[in-house]
Amino acid sequence: MFSPSFTESLIPIRQMLRACRTEKNTLKIADSTGMEMTGGQVLLTALVFRRLLHRNLGVNEQHVGLLMPTSVYGVLANLGLALDRRTSVNLNYTFGLDTINHCIRHADIKHVITSRRVLDRFPNLKLDADLIVMEDVGKTVTLLDKITSFIDAYVTPISLFERVLGLHRIAPDDVLTIIYTSGSTGTPKGAMITHRCIAENVNTFFLQLDLKSTDTVLGSLPLFHAYGYTTTFWLPAMSTVKGVYHFNPLEYKKVGEMARKYHCTAFPTTPTFLRGYLRRCPPEDFETVHTVICGAEKLPSDLIDAWEAKFGYRPAEGYGTTELSPVVSTNVPKGRRPDYQDWLREGTIGRPFVNLQVQIVEPETGKPITNGTPGMLQIKGPSVMAGYYKDKEKTDSVLKNGWYTTGDIASIDTDGFIRITGRLSRISKIGGEMVPHILIEEAIEKIISASITEPDTDTTEISLAVSAVPEERKGERLIVLHRNLPVTPEDICKMLQKNGLPNLWIPSPNDFFYVDSIPLLGTGKLDLRAVKELAQIVTKKIRE
Repeated sequence: MFSPSFTESLIPIRQMLRACRTEKNTLKIADSTGMEMTGGQVLLTALVFRRLLHRNLGVNEQHVGLLMPTSVYGVLANLGLALDRRTSVNLNYTFGLDTINHCIRHADIKHVITSRRVLDRFPNLKLDADLIVMEDVGKTVTLLDKITSFIDAYVTPISLFERVLGLHRIAPDDVLTIIYTSGSTGTPKGAMITHRCIAENVNTFFLQLDLKSTDTVLGSLPLFHAYGYTTTFWLPAMSTVKGVYHFNPLEYKKVGEMARKYHCTAFPTTPTFLRGYLRRCPPEDFETVHTVICGAEKLPSDLIDAWEAKFGYRPAEGYGTTELSPVVSTNVPKGRRPDYQDWLREGTIGRPFVNLQVQIVEPETGKPITNGTPGMLQIKGPSVMAGYYKDKEKTDSVLKNGWYTTGDIASIDTDGFIRITGRLSRISKIGGEMVPHILIEEAIEKIISASITEPDTDTTEISLAVSAVPEERKGERLIVLHRNLPVTPEDICKMLQKNGLPNLWIPSPNDFFYVDSIPLLGTGKLDLRAVKELAQIVTKKIRE
C-alpha cells in the first residue's frame, strides 16, 4: 500500500488521491467494455465527474442514489460523489421497483445516477427521483472542466486541492455511504457506513491478506453489495492494487475471460457464484487467481475440493455483515502470506481482524460465554456502522455499548477461530430446545454428497433449504424444501439418525417437499423470508 498520515488514512477519498497519484502512469482499473484507465486518468476523470455532478445536484442534496453496474463508470460515479463530499446510496436493482422506490424515499434521495446500460436492461424503470445519466452528462464537459481537472490530477499538490474541495473538513465519523441490507428477513434497512468504517475495513483486509502492488482484484459483485463495495471498489481505489470489473456475476464465461486477460490474483465472491465459474470456465481462466475469498454464505467443503481439483488453489471462507462494513474475519489461503498456517482453518470463518473485538454471549441474557460453547456473536470496533438511517429503534436493538449483535450463533476455539453454527432467525424452538437450520442443511448435504460418485458441477443452484412452520404440539415443525434428491427422504432421515444427529433435529420424511427452485436474493444468498413463505405454502397445500 503506502503510508498516508493518520487522518488521511481514515478518509477513503483522500487515500484514493494519493494512490492514484502514485500510480498515475500505470493501469489502475479496467472493465469488460474495454475501458482501461491509469491512476492519473482515474483521478482526472473522477475530478471531471465531480464538477459535473456538483452542477447537477442541489447545494444541500446530501444523499444521492446510484444504479450503476460494476464497471469503470460505476467506480467513477462513486468517486465523483465522494470528491463532492456527498453520501452515496448504491441501490439494489434486484429488489424490484417498489422496494427500490421505498429506499429512495426513505433515504431522501432526489437524484439517481445511472447509465445507458442500466436503462436498456430495465426499460420500464420508473423511479421516485430524477435521473442523471452518466453518458449524457458526460457530453456537457467544458474545456475549463478538462483543464482544471488535468492540472489538479497531475500538477497541483494534493494537500492544496483537498482544501479547495473541502476534503480536509471530512471527519472520519461522517457518513460515506448508506447500504441497504438484503431484506432477506424483512424490509431493507439503511446501514450508515462512515469514512472510518470503510478505511479501517479496507486497510485491515489489505494487511490480513498481505496484498501487494502486483495484485489485481477481480470484481463482479454488485456495488450495492457491501462486500463488493468495500473489497472490489474501495480496496483498489485506496491502494496500489488494480481493479478489473464485469457487471454481471452470472455471466460466468465473461468473468473468467477477464480474470485470464488481466492475470487477476484475488477474487472476492460468494459460493453460489463460485459454482458457476467452476462449471463454465476452463482451468486457464483462473490459473493466476490464487486468492479466492468467499463470503455471504457457507463455503461447502466439496466446492473447495472441486475448485482445487480444477484450478489448483483452495478457496477460503470469510465472514461479514453489511452493518460491519462488512468484513469481520477471513481465512488466509495457503501461501498468501508467510504465516498463513496461523490464519487458516477450513470449516471456520477464520480469525477476526486485529482491530476488532469479538465475544460470544448467551442469546437471552447477554452474559458472555468463554468456554467455547456456541452463543450469539457480537462485534465491537471501528468498522461497526453508525446505525440504521432514521430507525433508532432497530439501531438500539442491535447496537449496545458499541457491541453489534450479528444475529449469528457461533463459537470461538482456543486459537481464536470462529465457527458459525446457526443464525437466530434460522433457529427453531422445538420441544424447548434450540434447533439450528444451517447445521441440518449441512448434515443433509453431506449425505447427498456421499451418495454421488461423480459430483455434478453442472448446477449452480442451491439444492435445499431448511425452514419451519408452526406446530401446536412442539412449537415448530422442520420443513425441507429441495430440488431433485439422489437419496430418498426416508434414507436421509435414517442416515441423519445413524450419524448421531439429535432426534429433535431430524425432520420427518413427510416434511420433505420438492420445489422448482430455492428462493435466492440477487447476491446468491437464501431469501429467508421467501423460503419461510414457501414452506408455509407447501404445507398448507398438503393439509388442504
